[in-house]
Amino acid sequence: MNWLLPEHFADALPSEAAQIEGLRRRLLDLFRVHGYELVMPPLLEHLDSLLTGSGQDLKLRTFKLVDQLSGRTLGVRADMTPQVARIDAHLLNRQGVTRLCYCDSVLHTLPASLTASREPIQIGAELYGHAGVAADREVIRLMADTLCVARVPAARIDLGHVGVFRALAAVAGLDVELEGTLLLLLQAKDVPSLRELCVRVDEPVRSALLGLSSLYGGGEILAAAARSLPALPEIAAALETLQQLQASLPDLPLSFDLADLRGYHYHNGVVFAAYCPTFSSSIARGGRYDGVGKAFGRDRPATGFSMDLRELARLAAGGPQPGAILAPYGAADDALARVVAALRAHGEIVVELLPGEQSSEGPPCDRQLVECQGRWLIEAINRNGSP
Repeated sequence: MNWLLPEHFADALPSEAAQIEGLRRRLLDLFRVHGYELVMPPLLEHLDSLLTGSGQDLKLRTFKLVDQLSGRTLGVRADMTPQVARIDAHLLNRQGVTRLCYCDSVLHTLPASLTASREPIQIGAELYGHAGVAADREVIRLMADTLCVARVPAARIDLGHVGVFRALAAVAGLDVELEGTLLLLLQAKDVPSLRELCVRVDEPVRSALLGLSSLYGGGEILAAAARSLPALPEIAAALETLQQLQASLPDLPLSFDLADLRGYHYHNGVVFAAYCPTFSSSIARGGRYDGVGKAFGRDRPATGFSMDLRELARLAAGGPQPGAILAPYGAADDALARVVAALRAHGEIVVELLPGEQSSEGPPCDRQLVECQGRWLIEAINRNGSP
């Protein structure tokens, strides 16, 4: 059947599309008042540009095709973050802090889960040019505010730091294959398999890696990590950063997970993810990814977050939708035309009937324009369609 869409693709019908678009406008306005400037990268780029700095994390998720003009391999973006990093590093070329935001569709070769779309609408904000913990604090706060504006407040925000595992891997001299397998086991918290694999790792790193799988919970986890992990400068610096974030964001529901290593080959500092009770996985995620712009000509500190606007709109508590005003057909009635124009200028939805049309099949109308003694007045419509 030609009208069926491919798996994990879907149309947005009027009510859903209105919800998505209304939320998009509110969130971009939130970013704007925080100083984040909107950018619109193209849907297609050269493949090597799209995958810069992401290692293998995006390669399998990216649709590829051949450019008929140049013969080069192009990619359909699966993540807008590398594109925004390119804009900061190569096009804007500013010396100080740059705040950018974005919102558009991305395309995935495979869905992230059984219920996920392969065409998420990615919305996010990125901060470039500041390596300090204050920048991480700003984007975490903005992420939390974004969820509140969407009426999907975070019940938990997990913080981690990839520097802890990087330091342990460096000290142990892990080869690429063993490091990758340990990463997967730690993220899955597969302790039996982790214990079996860690036989190949010398102490004290062996005990530290096994301990990482249980280092998740409240603020007490940071003190426990300081006591149980090797006294390496990189680990001490990572824990200090997490402690500073905890102290500077006391009103947010922060928790900590030192085995959360998603995007390990992309991130290189603090990582974070927000969760809400009605969604099984994280609803928003982000972290620090310094140096991604190096391939575009400038090695810049960077941190940011993103989320799927489609999923966020689905979870958002939908408020009552404004009703429309029904206007009779009046092509030659200048007074009616002026009233309709004035209402629309004030943001009202006015549906003008066509000849022979009795009611609107589109936006639900709860009011109508009626003429009374030469004036056009607004009257309520009851469920039977009469004033």
